[in-house]
Amino acid sequence: MRVLVLALALLALPLQAEEAPLRPSASLLFKYPELLRPGSCTVYREGGAGWIMVEPMYYLRGTVVSSEVTTRQLQQCPAVPGKTREQYTRQEYVRLVQATPCLAAGEAEREVQLGIVRLRVDDWETPHVRKAENTGRLYRGQFLDRPLQQGMEIELEADLLGPCDP
Repeated sequence: MRVLVLALALLALPLQAEEAPLRPSASLLFKYPELLRPGSCTVYREGGAGWIMVEPMYYLRGTVVSSEVTTRQLQQCPAVPGKTREQYTRQEYVRLVQATPCLAAGEAEREVQLGIVRLRVDDWETPHVRKAENTGRLYRGQFLDRPLQQGMEIELEADLLGPCDP
């Protein structure tokens, strides 16, 4: 009997090894599905850092349309030779964020499972100062490179979202 159990365990190991690992966004959908069910209010926030001189908080509030766990092949992060992230143009920064999650140079490509939430935009507040150009997805009335409009739909990883304030 022990031999049978051991044989089954050994046969199951290769099947478990092939499954793509869960990122925090996918784990969140499994652990707290009620937070991101269709029709619920959710918010994406940026800024607010600092202890004494607190940065302004920017946000995008929306209604969850759908959420799912999807498998994605991670690629190398796009790099701009000779520039640090702070020196990127808005277009270079957007290209990097759209590729995220991605791998550092030299890392082997692999699959991961992501928790993706599609939401309908209801309200937003974005930064307009030039220094905010490469600090987040929200900038000058846009989400990445798309002008924000009420009712438009966007996708984000679940772990970037939080519940709306009551």
